[in-house]
Amino acid sequence: MKLTTLRETLLNPLTMVIGVVERRQTLPILANILIQADGKKLTVTATDLEVELKASIDMVVDEPGEVTLPARKLVDICRTLPAEAQLTLKINGEKALLTSGRSRFTLSTLPVKDFPVVDKFKSPTELNLKQSDLKQLIDSTQFAMAQQDVRYYLNGLMLEIQDKQLVSVATDGHRLSYCHLDTTIASDSVQQIIIPRKGVQELSKLLSTDDEMVNVKIGSNHIAIISPALSFISKLIDGKFPDYDRVLPKKTEIKLLANKDTLSAALTRTSILSNEKYRGIRFSLSTNKLSIQAHNPEKEEAEEEIEIQYTGDDIEIGFNVNYLLEALAAIEDENVQISMVDSSSSCLLQQPKNGNCKYVIMPMRL
Repeated sequence: MKLTTLRETLLNPLTMVIGVVERRQTLPILANILIQADGKKLTVTATDLEVELKASIDMVVDEPGEVTLPARKLVDICRTLPAEAQLTLKINGEKALLTSGRSRFTLSTLPVKDFPVVDKFKSPTELNLKQSDLKQLIDSTQFAMAQQDVRYYLNGLMLEIQDKQLVSVATDGHRLSYCHLDTTIASDSVQQIIIPRKGVQELSKLLSTDDEMVNVKIGSNHIAIISPALSFISKLIDGKFPDYDRVLPKKTEIKLLANKDTLSAALTRTSILSNEKYRGIRFSLSTNKLSIQAHNPEKEEAEEEIEIQYTGDDIEIGFNVNYLLEALAAIEDENVQISMVDSSSSCLLQQPKNGNCKYVIMPMRL
């Protein structure tokens, strides 16, 4: 195999797939990426056995072939070469020679046959979506995923396919994020899948905000999301996701309306003196006023007061300030509506009107 190209041309697909390559590997081959070149196209593949990323670019190749190369080393070399530098990659036996100007690098290779790739799978469910819609659905909910929870089914994002609707939900047991997207999908039944955390994070980085369409294929154990330049395949988590509909409050007696940026800024300042471990803050509600308080084991205290729209009884309730800030960051409207059943129940954050997304946060005992 031999190819000659510009640094940026090779670096772009490498950058798209490198995130899936772990720095510490159980198998040496997983530290490598697979490069395949035919006469007109170059394809770069990386995998960690859970997620597979494949990026392709059109390129005239001098000599077709395939090889596996150390992923991090190859990316670092390309990144540190001068901009617009021309480079040549040539495979000679078990070594690869990369040259650019007066720079020369000899890299070791591993057998292509040892590189694990996902076999083609049957996909009874297929749908086409705009990249921007799928990205918004993921980004609006992914922050509530659990991290290394023993309830393994929480360590990912649940996608639910309904008739004319696609729903995404994530929860770590203390909070829940929900978002839905209206689609043209016709479905007689409800189908749920759980995409693992790493796959969700990589997919969020790869999806763009434009209206280019992607093809989504769902099998019994895998999901594939395919665009002209990129192929993403991930294993699915085998488990039953909690009934999220039971968590979403239906009738709320307490409702307040606040400016999102004002509330977020007040929470950020107050959080500086909150307990570093528990991150608890106290809400004190009174007519058209919200007082936010925090204290820590060093007996330091912070208090902020902001104007809100609220008419009701005076109440106090505690929350994890990080959960509130992450939910507020996901809301696009300039105002936020916060609803509760009572002072000991979860709160519901959402946009005042036309909100497709809802965020539930459990209270804290302070």
